[in-house]
Amino acid sequence: MKKVQFHYQDIKLTIRNKNEIKRFVEKIFITEKKDLDKIHYIFCTDEYLLTINRQYLKHDYYTDIITFDLSENENKIIGEIYISLDRIADNANSINEPLYNETLRVIFHGALHLCGYKDKNEKDEKIMRKMEDKYISLFTNSST
Repeated sequence: MKKVQFHYQDIKLTIRNKNEIKRFVEKIFITEKKDLDKIHYIFCTDEYLLTINRQYLKHDYYTDIITFDLSENENKIIGEIYISLDRIADNANSINEPLYNETLRVIFHGALHLCGYKDKNEKDEKIMRKMEDKYISLFTNSST
């Protein structure tokens, strides 16, 4: 069974290099010295993710990503990452970023959360953004 899987809930991810992205996510865990068992990315709409946000986190707002660490121990990472493709498109448009790069950022962001990176305060957010940029650069330079 593959360690990184993409699933679709009410919307389809149309992005080039899907298999390369999945393999690269595995490399992130290797680079970060974390043992990945499996990760399920579930791509969905704003409304679907809002329902999850309300039900599980008690938050009543749209978000681009929710990461659930389902690991039973820290030696084997298991996660579910829900990503709103609607939100990614809106964010990419509002910050004038190519949709492809913003999609990569959010995919890698979820993996980085499972590797232990946080983003709840300004200092942690800067570190997270730096790591996202690092991995986007490594990926785009390796896939060209």
